[in-house]
Amino acid sequence: MLGCMQDWELRVTHLIDYAAREHGPREILTRWADGQIERTNWAGVALEARKLAQAFTKWGLKPGDRIATFAMNHHRHLAAWYGAIGCGGVIHTVNIRLFDEDLIYIMNHAEDRVLMYDAQFQPIIDRLKPHLKTVEHFIVFDSDDSYGALMRDMDGAFDWVMGDERDPCMLCYTSGTTGNPKGVLYQHRSTMLHAMAEIAPSIFDLSCAAVLLPIVPMFHAASWGLPFAGAAAGVKFVFSTTNDAPTLHKLMRDEGVTHSAGVPTVWLAMFQHLDATAKAGGDASLGKLRLVTIGGSAAPRAMIERLMKQGVRVAHAWGMTETSPIGTMGSPTPNWDELTLDEQIDIVCKQGRVPFGVELRIVDDEDNVLPRDGTSSGRLQIRGPWVVKRYFKAEADAVDKDQWFDTGDVSVIHPDGTMQITDRAKDVIKSGGEWISSVELENAAVGCPGVAEAAAIGVSHPKWDERPILLVVKKDGAELSEADVTAYLASVVAKWWLPDEVLFVDGLPHTGTGKIQKAELRKAYKDYKLKALAGA
Repeated sequence: MLGCMQDWELRVTHLIDYAAREHGPREILTRWADGQIERTNWAGVALEARKLAQAFTKWGLKPGDRIATFAMNHHRHLAAWYGAIGCGGVIHTVNIRLFDEDLIYIMNHAEDRVLMYDAQFQPIIDRLKPHLKTVEHFIVFDSDDSYGALMRDMDGAFDWVMGDERDPCMLCYTSGTTGNPKGVLYQHRSTMLHAMAEIAPSIFDLSCAAVLLPIVPMFHAASWGLPFAGAAAGVKFVFSTTNDAPTLHKLMRDEGVTHSAGVPTVWLAMFQHLDATAKAGGDASLGKLRLVTIGGSAAPRAMIERLMKQGVRVAHAWGMTETSPIGTMGSPTPNWDELTLDEQIDIVCKQGRVPFGVELRIVDDEDNVLPRDGTSSGRLQIRGPWVVKRYFKAEADAVDKDQWFDTGDVSVIHPDGTMQITDRAKDVIKSGGEWISSVELENAAVGCPGVAEAAAIGVSHPKWDERPILLVVKKDGAELSEADVTAYLASVVAKWWLPDEVLFVDGLPHTGTGKIQKAELRKAYKDYKLKALAGA
């Protein structure tokens, strides 16, 4: 027997239809890199999305085809999300920070048929073009002859392509810290459930009164789902194609921003700007800002404390591309008002609790479930309707028989359900919200003449959260300096992957099977202070 309610598929296009119908005049602002301000609204974005869907269909795109973007945050990028999804396609947000070889791999693996990009990235696109096997159409967002002409050629008389709520709608790739990047293919259903969870008071606390400045890029982890949640709530979006602190601060004050979201480095830069502004006698206030969501990396306690002392609620988020990405959020507890500020900060510094829809557990090396006692430490696993089951084009599931996905983090769960990350099972270093593969850095290092063995670990950094250091064991009799190793690595890895320091050691700890004991090294260097910061 079936229930007697209306059969209404959870399709993402319902979000943009709702926003246009119920919040059509609500403003959406874009500040372009040249300082120009462009204003539109939800009704305008919805019309642009229909025009794009109309064009994609005329070009012969079919349901399931991938449409890539290579762009910063702006309203045209937002329209592209809904336009791609609205024609039955899959929006594929490509991370502009990746290496050329990764970008080529990702777009060929995704079999993108359209690539939409900002003009500032033309040199990168020119390098990639000869290697992109499936892209048929290139659209420049901020070109009147490209995107502008497309808008003029279409009238927007287009009906969204409908279908099953389990159809794919969005594709994001992991940063590829080990092996090739992996694609996470989100469904209409998973995206809708995630969006509805996000607007809750304990998550992003969004409503039509919110003025939201998403500093997290739209190409990173589905922009934390904010373009979807924002439509569900009818927020005013304030977008900026540049993320320098003076620009963001001015937008906050001028546009009455109430909500913002970004990685810790953004707020560190903002603090430096505010301090300089105050010293010069300028307005260093944060205006109407009342909620800041920090994710991507662990936020330093001092950062959380400063914001909270200014009357701003801090939501400390944890998640990953594989979790759409919200896994947990630090939110006020039932006894919040009875706690001291220090006690509140203690809570916010942890990674928070799950929203309804997902579950967490920790397991030991034999996969035994560990208690939520705040002391038992184990591998963190998650499951739920917006958690990955299988990577795009993979031949096997990424979860166990009970749908649990292993996150690669080592954590404890407190009796009240608060999760706290204590270590990483994966050999990765998180710097400025992006992953650096310690394994690939080590593999590169052992190619340097004179290096017998190397281990890369992350150490604390006030701006980047973590920076890599490289522990090197020399070959017998080798004459080798830190400069030698750094110079060699500069020729084989990206500049931002280069270790901040190279330390020569007599040996490295190993397991019985010969693996380097990274956990032991991280523990030994937990309080290591980089030389460049010694005077800071």
